[in-house]
Order: sequence, then C-alpha cells, then structure tokens
Amino acid sequence: MPLDTDSPPRVDEPTRRSRARRRTVAFLATDATAWLCGFLAAAWTRYEFQPPPNLFARAAVVATLAALVHVAVAALRRLYSGRHPLGSLQEVQGVAGTTITTAGILLLGLLPSDDRPVPASTPLVGGALALLFMLAARFAYRHRRDLAMRPDHRSATPVLLFGMGDAGQGLLRAMLSDPRGRYLPVGALDDDPDKRDLRIGGVRVLGGRRDVGKAVRRTNASTVIFSVANADAALIRQIREATLQTGAAFKVLPPVRDLVDHRITVTDVRDVRISDLLGRRQVVGDLPLSTNTLTGRRILVTGAGGSIGSELCRQVMKADPGELMMLDRDESALHSLQMSLAGRALLDGPELILADLRDDEGIRRIIRERRPEIIFHAAALKHLPLLQRHPGEAVKTNVWGTLSVLDACQDVARFVNISTDKAADPISVLGYSKRITEMLTAHAASRFPGTFLSVRFGNVLSSRGSVVTAFQRQIEAGNPLTVTHPDVTRYLMTVEEAVHLVLQAAEIGRDGEALVLDMGEPVRIANLARQMADQAASTVPIVYTGLRPGEKLHEDLLGAGETDTRPFHPLISHVSVPVLDSLEVSGLDPYDDPDKIVAKLAQLCAHPVNPTHAATREAPLPH
Repeated sequence: MPLDTDSPPRVDEPTRRSRARRRTVAFLATDATAWLCGFLAAAWTRYEFQPPPNLFARAAVVATLAALVHVAVAALRRLYSGRHPLGSLQEVQGVAGTTITTAGILLLGLLPSDDRPVPASTPLVGGALALLFMLAARFAYRHRRDLAMRPDHRSATPVLLFGMGDAGQGLLRAMLSDPRGRYLPVGALDDDPDKRDLRIGGVRVLGGRRDVGKAVRRTNASTVIFSVANADAALIRQIREATLQTGAAFKVLPPVRDLVDHRITVTDVRDVRISDLLGRRQVVGDLPLSTNTLTGRRILVTGAGGSIGSELCRQVMKADPGELMMLDRDESALHSLQMSLAGRALLDGPELILADLRDDEGIRRIIRERRPEIIFHAAALKHLPLLQRHPGEAVKTNVWGTLSVLDACQDVARFVNISTDKAADPISVLGYSKRITEMLTAHAASRFPGTFLSVRFGNVLSSRGSVVTAFQRQIEAGNPLTVTHPDVTRYLMTVEEAVHLVLQAAEIGRDGEALVLDMGEPVRIANLARQMADQAASTVPIVYTGLRPGEKLHEDLLGAGETDTRPFHPLISHVSVPVLDSLEVSGLDPYDDPDKIVAKLAQLCAHPVNPTHAATREAPLPH
C-alpha cells in the first residue's frame, strides 16, 4: 500500500519504515482476501446461489492465482511503493488499473479452454467485487487515520469557518490534519447556495452570512474564522459584528495575495487588522509583477530598516538577487531586519551596511566599492510636524542625503526614489523636500546613462509613526484618539501595496518621471478612528485638535499642471517631473532661520523647468 506521506514528522525513520512494512503486508493480505471473496461471490451468484459440487474449491484456486497475478502487476506498476497518498485519487486509479489488468489476464487465460474451472464471467464480476473490497478497506483505513489526525476536542478551540472557497477548504484540511492543532472545525458557513449542506472532512456547511448567530449557538463554537479570499471590507465588518454579538472571538485568514509563497496553514490565522476593515480596494493583486528585473542583480536598499525598506528587502529576497545590500544608520533596525530575514542576527555579514546619508564621502565610497546595479532609495525623515519645526534636518537628510546617493550613481542601471503624495503641490517641509528629491532624480536622469525615476504614494498603514500605529498606542494607554479635523482625509495603502508599486516602478518606469498609484478613494481619518475605537475593549473618545502647520485637509496625488497618463497599466499614472540642478540646492543653509529655510525650499519647488535640462530619454522596457 502507499506510504502515509502525511504522517507526523516527529516519528523517527526506522519506526516509520517499520510501520510502512506492516501496512504493506496487511494490505497485500487484504487484497488477496478481496480476490478470494470476489471470485467466490461471483461464482456463487452465477449459479443463482445453487453452486455445483467443488465450485468453491475451484474458485478458490483461481482466486489464489488471481492474487499472485495481482501482486506481479502491482509490482510492475509500483502500487505498493508509496508513490501516492493512501486513499487519494491517484491511488484509486492505480488499484483500479491493476485490478482491471489482472482480471483481463485471467479472462484471456480462461476463454480458450472448454473445460473452465469457473465460468468465464467470474474474472470480470469477481474482479469488480475485489476492487470494491480493496477500495473499501483503504477508505476505511484512511477514515480511521483521518479521525486520529484531528485535533483533540478536549483541548482544541471549536471554530466555525466562514467561506468554503479554495482558501477556506485549504485551511479546513490543514486544521483536520494536525492532531496537536489549537483549532477544531465544528461547522462552516458560505453564501453559495450550491454549497449548502456540503460536507468536507465531515464538517458541514450550515448556512450563509445571516446564519452566523444560529450556527455559533448550534455548534458551541467559540471562534469564527473569516476565510474568504480577497473579500471586501463591508463583508468582513458584517461577519465580525455578527460574531461579536454572539460572544465568540473573530479571526481572519489573510488574503491569498499574502500567502502565495506557501501553503495555507493554521499559523496564518490572525486577529483582524484595521486594514481589513477600511473599506478601500486593495490593488496589489491587479498589478502584474515579474521579478526577472531583479534576479541575479546587485541591489542596494537605503533606509532598509524602516517599514518600507524592510518589506522591500523581504520582497527582493524572493526574486533571488545576486546580492542584496541593506543600508541604514539605525543598528537596531538592521538587527531586527536580519532577524526577520534569516531567523538570526549575528550582524557579521557584508549584506548589512551601517552608514548615514549625511556622510557624503562614506556614501560615495560604499557605492563605488559595492557597485550596486539597482538602488531603491527609501531612506528619509518623514514626520511632518517635526520637519516643520526643524527644516534644516530635512535639508541635510532628505535633500543632501539623496543628492549624495545620486551623485555616486554614474554606473547604476536603475535608481528608484521613494517619494510621497505630499510632494504634489507641497505646502510642508516634508512635501518640499520630497518634491526636490523628485526633481534631483529627474536631473540625474538627464546626466547618467541609467534609468532614474521616483515613486509617489500615500500613507502606509501600520508603518512606524503612521496614524494607525498612533491610534493603537493611544488605545493601549487609555487615552482619547486625536484627530486633526473631522473632515480630514488621507490616501492609505498597505506596506505590501507600497512595495509592490516600488518593484513595479523598477520594471516599467521611464527616465525622469514619477509613478503614482491609483489608490482609490481617500479614507476619512475620523471614520478610521471610529472603527478602531469600536474594536477597543472599553469606550474610547475621539478628540479633534485642529490642522497643524503644513498639513492639508485633503492630499493630492497629482500636482497642478501634472497630466495623468497611464501608458502601461490602468492603475499607474506616469507624470513628468521638472529637473533641478544639484548646484541649486548646494547653497541651502540648514542652520539658517527656519522660516527662511522653508521659504527657500518652497522657491526651489517652484523652480521653472529648463527645457535644455529636461530628461527626454526613454529607458527600454525590461524583458
């Protein structure tokens, strides 16, 4: 019989082989008995239960011969070598093929004889009955084994699954095959009427979204797991609300796009996040992405320890680069990054580079010695209120730091500058400094042979210092949620979406332009605060503090005069960026009066485009 490929990995190899041999012997005996029973039954029924003398003895002899032929054919087909899981469709096909071949050989042996020991129909009818007995024995063994593999009902949490699509069924099977699992499925729900009363692994579909409360009470489930792939947030909120009303806990299975690199497992189940409830369309799955551009290349990520930089490193690693260099000035951030990538953090590898963008000579030396082919520039200061008070810091890090990297990129094939939606019609120091980096990148595109471009997107959910993170900490501290204005809106995206856009830019972006993701409708921050307050264990008030200097009520994705063109994908805008000569930013004085620095930054952003410096070359699209 096939070896049990799903047996727990904790069993040692000698024990596993011993069990496999015993099962093989047991099923050889079972198959031989099946042939004997099949032939006896076939011969008996052929004579309408009134067999002639010695019929059973002759049938037993032919059945023994059939069993020997069966073993020989099975050996040739490697039926007992463990090629297919026990009870699987592939094994059923193997057993059926072996049985049909055996019956055919016996039939051909009986037909030429006038004095047949058994009727000619016996191999056909007996073979069919023998096949039925063989499959019944295997399915009974598989059913008994599957029951043994289920989590212990005394210690596992009874759960109800909502969603029986591919993701839900994959999760269900993962739960039912882990005897030490913490979840025991006791029922399922699905809105598809064709799945009503469907049973999978003995777990029955009990209804749809309107039956959550009734199903929880019927099954005594203490947790509902939402397992619909790529569901809209309205459905998640509805099922969550219905679940919480019953007193059960609510958990979710991440979208399939987050699980593409591995099979669905029980460990993928997690608590609901605010990004699941926002109600905005996530577009990562709509953006085709090929990582061929990155495979085998030497890649440098600046700001690698940040939220965007670390996720960027994780995604780049999946593309099998020739070398990934991760640069940051924060040694603790590099430690955390290496731990997340390698499961250990010895900090002794050449892939980690401790450096500061403000060290112009150090940055130049690193790029000259390490010779990266592709650079993702994610390092920057990003907190708007702080930069508004300390504009000189934005000059030193965001402007001059970017310039230091750009000036060392004469031999770089691709440079992707990570910008922000605040660079569109900027009114803040952060917006000014990032707009200037876009213009400096466009200027580098006109000077160097590589492809230099920028990527512009909105606020990143759950990044360090993001509004979601701030709200979570206020809730944990028992403080009110502070919102600047009841009508303030922001474009929000997940870190996966942001990084996906950056990688997309590395493929389709052209020289000197900025790529902007269509992020759907902006999110009202007051609604976001209300949703997070609803998830809190206690009542959390919302306090409005007023817009701070440099903050807009509504952000823009495109600035005045920027044309929305989407030549390669309907969700990505390509906008041209005016160039700014690097000599014009060298005269900035970061130690000047803050108001004068802000005024100078604003003046540089309004700098007229010099057509002789415009980046007109188009980089060929990667293959």
